[in-house]
Amino acid sequence: MPYDAAHSEERLYFMTIGRICRRPPVVCSPATTLREATRIMQERNITCVVVQNADGSHGIFTVRDLRRVTAECEGNPADLTLRRCMTPQLITLREDAYLFDAISLMSRNNFHRVGVVDAGGELVGMLTDTDLLTFQTRTPLYLLNEIERAVSIEQLQRLNARLFEMINLAYKAGVDIRGVVQLLAHFNDAFTQRLIELLDQEEGVRLPPGAAYLSLGSEGRREQTFRTDQDSAIVYADDFPPELMPQLERFAQRLIEGLEQLGVPRCPGNTMASNPQWRHSLSRWRQILDGWISTPLPDNMVNFGMFQDMRVLHGELHFEQELRRHIHASAHRTALFFPYMARNIVRFKPPVGMFGRLLVEKSGPCRGKLDLKKGGMFALVRGIGLLALEADLMGGTSWDKLDRLREMNLVSSRNLDLIEDSFSFLVGLRLGRQLEALKSGQKPDNCIDPERLPERQRTQLRNSFRGVDALLQILRSHYKLDMIAR
Repeated sequence: MPYDAAHSEERLYFMTIGRICRRPPVVCSPATTLREATRIMQERNITCVVVQNADGSHGIFTVRDLRRVTAECEGNPADLTLRRCMTPQLITLREDAYLFDAISLMSRNNFHRVGVVDAGGELVGMLTDTDLLTFQTRTPLYLLNEIERAVSIEQLQRLNARLFEMINLAYKAGVDIRGVVQLLAHFNDAFTQRLIELLDQEEGVRLPPGAAYLSLGSEGRREQTFRTDQDSAIVYADDFPPELMPQLERFAQRLIEGLEQLGVPRCPGNTMASNPQWRHSLSRWRQILDGWISTPLPDNMVNFGMFQDMRVLHGELHFEQELRRHIHASAHRTALFFPYMARNIVRFKPPVGMFGRLLVEKSGPCRGKLDLKKGGMFALVRGIGLLALEADLMGGTSWDKLDRLREMNLVSSRNLDLIEDSFSFLVGLRLGRQLEALKSGQKPDNCIDPERLPERQRTQLRNSFRGVDALLQILRSHYKLDMIAR
């Protein structure tokens, strides 16, 4: 497997799987017999064949399937066709996915192989767990495996401390910031999910059936840098049994307490599942969302912006799609929702004065410094999310939404490139500042002193605010904000 020897093992871990995968798929038709398929596997010295259906979809037949069919078949299985024996769905990743995406997917779901597809969805290769063995030494896979094997909250605390080292290594190696943030999201999810398992195993505390625990805000988008506070909610079925409500409340309380033990502070605004105001039935959440959308008061817009990025982290997945469908329908039948949301976003102007001077905060926790979130990231995240919501694009990171807006030609490629570069730079700058704070024992925040930045970074920071300006101008023009009464 050729690769540039100058790359460290850690840097290789952040390569795309398209550069690593050199194993072409061996494809058979669904009508191929088991006898013929096993002969091909024997001759090629492979453990699986891909089955291509008439509609272009793919299944897979593996040695594991062969053992299952042989054990279950009462007669001679040799003449059975792959249509009857295969696993019907081949799990795939795009060739531009990172190596850690493949390792995480395979280890979490006990897969031994995934298909590799190009941007058009065409199958171009197969990646197996054997291919990954070379890359496992001193890579994040070991930390992920240790998280999944942790037997106590105290052990998770120690592992959480090692996450800093892993992210710091990736950041200093110059890994694409989108990849670093994806890695953080994997680990944040892994810590929370293992904590949920430990609460179940050690204390008998579990989420009852008919409910789901939701991640909100940046964690919902999978684009947190370091976990500065908790944002979460719970949704449950309309016919949820009242006698299970104490169990649901206990789960919420203990999970929030456990996350706090792991070093994730409580939300200062109490936007957490432990707060009864953030635990509701599906119908009640629909009513609340309708109220936020139809009455665009500042608090409602803040709450909606937080909830819009929700995803199910634990529990019944169908609630995620049901809530997203309702958000889309409610937003589109409320005529002034999009313009009023846009008007709120454009209030957050980039902190750049005359002659390109960077403006710092005059009061508050960021006094004398520049607030990266208030000065640029809030407008970018909310503006991208608003345009995506109008186009019925929900879920995923802000980068994902930009990719999909680009595919739909809803915004010029030039502007999207400028916006994406600005967003990536600001996220990277914030992450770098947070790493420095953690290294010196300080609490991570969004504040940065522009005078302490090298001149080159100050220039990049000024340039990044051009992307914020471009997005704000798009919102003003698209939603005709000059025509709305102030």
